[in-house]
Formats: sequence, structure tokens, C-alpha cells
Amino acid sequence: MFERLAGKNTIITGASSGFGWSTALLFAKYGSNLILTARRENLLQELRNEISKINPEIKVYTMKLDVSDHAAIKEEFKKLPGWASKIDILINNAGLGLGSDPVKDVPESTIDIMLNTNVKGLIWMTQQVLPQMIKANEGQIINVGSISGFLAYPNNGVYSATKHAVHAITDALRMETLATNIKVSEVMPGLAKTDFLVVKFGGDEAKTDSSFAGYPALSSEDVAEVIAFTASTKSRSVVSSVTVMPIGQASSIVIRRNPQ
Repeated sequence: MFERLAGKNTIITGASSGFGWSTALLFAKYGSNLILTARRENLLQELRNEISKINPEIKVYTMKLDVSDHAAIKEEFKKLPGWASKIDILINNAGLGLGSDPVKDVPESTIDIMLNTNVKGLIWMTQQVLPQMIKANEGQIINVGSISGFLAYPNNGVYSATKHAVHAITDALRMETLATNIKVSEVMPGLAKTDFLVVKFGGDEAKTDSSFAGYPALSSEDVAEVIAFTASTKSRSVVSSVTVMPIGQASSIVIRRNPQ
């Protein structure tokens, strides 16, 4: 069914690592043209090189972009090549968690970064794409949320709040576009081993590794498959929301620890 991605023009934010990187490779394999955004331009070029090995026939456009910068988003969309004037799929994947402070101690700068990236950036990217989808009466928006978007956990209150917001925005958008053929979906991963925790712990890879010790985790490829499935359903159906967790995880706070 992934063959239905062939010829589609897909934007993936946060494409330089993790879910975004693996999703780009999988979509490329099945023939989707790609517009890839991220803050790290060097990694976008590495991704582009990898894509050319998988499928040199597709079109690829990379965009150095911080989705928390509204003005930059508007400027970069003015530069899109002609073939990307019609966007079929927007994957709002860019997002981050910072620190593990209780609510009483979260620095204001940390709050701003997470809200601006995880919530405002998602809205601003959607606002750039949705009008032409409405005009065409087709398209799909896939928001990458989290299981913490419906069950918060301690010392991550602000991050959980941003993912609750993603869930609410997705639900509202689905209702606001109900009179059209636009699909609105949310993919909500559980514990996954990606660069997410490296960023969360300020680049401390040892702390990242120890936090996973003994626990099950998804790979970025696992989540990419779910995103591709969500984007590949027939026109009459939509995966409105889907949760994917590793075997051994039941919720944000109920996780089986394997014996060492």
C-alpha cells in the first residue's frame, strides 16, 4: 500500500534526525517527492545524499528552517520550486523536549523554546499549506504527537502540555476541514530511542543511554512505518489517530523493565 505515496509532494519538518530522517527515507523509497526542513543544514545534505542512493528519480528540496521562526517560515515558502506549488502531505514532525524539571523550576527560556517549536511552529507550518489544500479539496496533514499528549508524567509537565496542545489542535483541525476531502491525522509514539533524549539532556549521551537501560524502545524506523501507513490509506478512509508503543510499554508511566 505504500506505493500510493508515489508522485506525492510531501513536506517533513525536523527531517535531520530521528522520525523525520527515517520517514524521509521510507517515503523516498516509495516515490514521494520531498521538501525537507530542519535547522541543521549539513545533516539535510547528508540526508539528501542518502535519498539519492535509494531513489535518484524523485525530486528533493531542502530548507534550512527553524519552525519557531514565523518570519523565516513565510520567507522560505516563497522560495519553493515550481513543482512544490502543490503540497499533498504535510508531516509536522519537528519538536523537542528540554530538561526534566518539575513545573515549579522550569526556566522561562525552556518553556518558550518548547511552546514555540512544538505548538506555534506546527500551527505556522499548517497555515502555509492548508489554504492550497482547501482550494484543491485534497491533501493530508499528519501531526506527530506523543502518548504524553493524553497522559502527562512528572518532571515533564511543559513538554506534556505542548503535546496535549498538538492533540487539541489536530482534533480542532479535523472538525474545521470536515466539509473537505482533507485528511487530518495524529501519530502518537511512545518511548523511542532517537536524538530526542540527547537534546532533552543537553547533549549528554551517557545520560541518554542510562535512561534507556533495561527499558524497551521503538526505533525511528518503527515510527516511520506508522507514518507511512497513515499517509497511504485509500481516499475513502483516514487514520485519525494512532498510538504506537514498544512491546512492554502500556502508558507514559507504565513500562516493563527487563531484567539485566
